[in-house]
Amino acid sequence: MGLLQERCAKYTLPQEFMAQGIYPYFREIEGKQGTEVMMDGHRVLMFGSNAYTGLTGDQRVIDAGIAAMQRYGSGCAGSRFLNGTLDIHVQLEKELAEFVGKDETLCFPTGFTVNSGVISQLVDRNDYIICDDRDHASIVDGRRLSFATQLKFKHNDMEDLEKQLQKCEPNRVKLIIVDGVFSMEGDLCNLPAIIELKKKYNATVMVDEAHGLGVFGRQGRGVCDHFGLTKEVDLIMGTFSKSLASIGGFIAADSSIINWLRHTCRTYIFSASCTPAATAAAREALRIIQAEPERLEALWNVTKYALKRFREEGFEIGDTESPIIPLYVRNTDKTFMAVARAFEEGVFINPVIPPACAPQDTLVRYALMANHTFEQVDESVEKLKKVFKELEII
Repeated sequence: MGLLQERCAKYTLPQEFMAQGIYPYFREIEGKQGTEVMMDGHRVLMFGSNAYTGLTGDQRVIDAGIAAMQRYGSGCAGSRFLNGTLDIHVQLEKELAEFVGKDETLCFPTGFTVNSGVISQLVDRNDYIICDDRDHASIVDGRRLSFATQLKFKHNDMEDLEKQLQKCEPNRVKLIIVDGVFSMEGDLCNLPAIIELKKKYNATVMVDEAHGLGVFGRQGRGVCDHFGLTKEVDLIMGTFSKSLASIGGFIAADSSIINWLRHTCRTYIFSASCTPAATAAAREALRIIQAEPERLEALWNVTKYALKRFREEGFEIGDTESPIIPLYVRNTDKTFMAVARAFEEGVFINPVIPPACAPQDTLVRYALMANHTFEQVDESVEKLKKVFKELEII
């Protein structure tokens, strides 16, 4: 056995949880994603999805993907930079730019490649990247690829953010990057205060709208729109894999920034294009959420109802302001046990453990879709209450 194999063979934590029967990952879903799915041959309520708009199984989205594959084929066989640009890529970029209120956008094959490529390309070794310490892993990896000085501030702590800005040379780029909605805890960035500091210190602001798009703002335009600060935010990032029921991502900004990224961003230039089906599906989903405001209304109605029910039953849910509801457990083993027992009861939820959170903040993540019903929420809350009481969490 080689040295690498010896090192990897020592990693046995997954097998330990498997032996206990509480390993929670890679469960197979036997059909479309929806509010209910088939897993292991039985019905399970799905509260572990990011499909906030509930469009992943919508026939219009499916048909758009099928039609695009029939017209353009299954793939583009190259990058956007060379042979991989289709007219539907350009059309989607124009529609996204108008939707989020920026000059232009660039579409990438995944949301992760947006953050990992764009962030590192925006700054050089004399500049600064300043991140919230709970930013998404793709933001973390993007800043790691940069030669810029990297600073972090405590989660949503504007006093600490200002301290970090004060460390920066005034005449260098200072790129502040935050999640619009923090994906584990469900709270929002303090964007109004961030913009005030941006102006005070001549900084640049990038907001990751992965969990805000389709959820907040007019017609689901995101957290930047929700706060009325779109014009003040320099770059807006988003994904297709959540509210837009597909796979891919985009960056939106003014024309000068997009021109720079179009010709220099490595994850854009050296990645194959978004597939025709994924592009068309995202475009159709974008049109649906603008045409059907009742979908966003339904999402917020069921979200408010779920928040009320969890509070009534004594769950600790923190400061969430979104359809992401953290149910705090504060113990890794019990977090896995809660997920396993919930699945046995017919409820799918996700465990959140380090490094996605601090060791004392482990939780299960419960997320809502526009097409969840109050009855499904009630059923899930009662079953989770049973599990959490069995484990002496509540």
